[in-house]
Amino acid sequence: MIAVITADLVDSSNYSESFLDEILKSLNSEFEKLQQDYAENEIDFEIYRGDSFQGVIAKYQDSLQIALQLKSLINKVKLKDQKSAGPLANVKIAIGIGSFDYKGDSMAESNGQAFQFSGRTLDAMKNESRKIRLKTPLESLNSEFDASLFLLDTVMDKWSQASAEVVYFLLKGMKETEIAEILNISQSAVNQRKKACGWEAISVLLKRFKNATAQSF
Repeated sequence: MIAVITADLVDSSNYSESFLDEILKSLNSEFEKLQQDYAENEIDFEIYRGDSFQGVIAKYQDSLQIALQLKSLINKVKLKDQKSAGPLANVKIAIGIGSFDYKGDSMAESNGQAFQFSGRTLDAMKNESRKIRLKTPLESLNSEFDASLFLLDTVMDKWSQASAEVVYFLLKGMKETEIAEILNISQSAVNQRKKACGWEAISVLLKRFKNATAQSF
């Protein structure tokens, strides 16, 4: 069993060329970091069509955390003269967990249940407001996380760029003091953003996802 993440940037045709380039550079850099972090487990991401990306994750239990890491990365990308506090970019992400039947030279040539679940789920999301969904062979798991991820969508829709920035570093396992030093703000400011982004609920959901997927397959 593996996880496949397939994602599309939302309304990317409205992004300036320089802004889109900044997002893609950030993603490519993050993909390299993920490969280093998961050196013992296969993980591979690539950008396609200019505004979409796909990744294979052998440690499928971590797929939701990685998806949120990539979403928060995209949400925190800023423009120099930006006035709005809200994210300027967003993304729709579909996670598929299933079998890996064929590995080609590229992800476009690879196939299997996980690829089909992820790709078809993202296609179904194009005409709806949902930003993150999960599809697995187990309907009980799908039902549980359809509701949970719908609630997560509501929480994430309220993120500011500042909140997304803090979520990104929290997902990397950093402490408040470490984040405060990186962002050049006080620890109390980090704590306020942590509460504003719904981190406590998110961390509980991530633990449940890891446990449920590990026990199901």
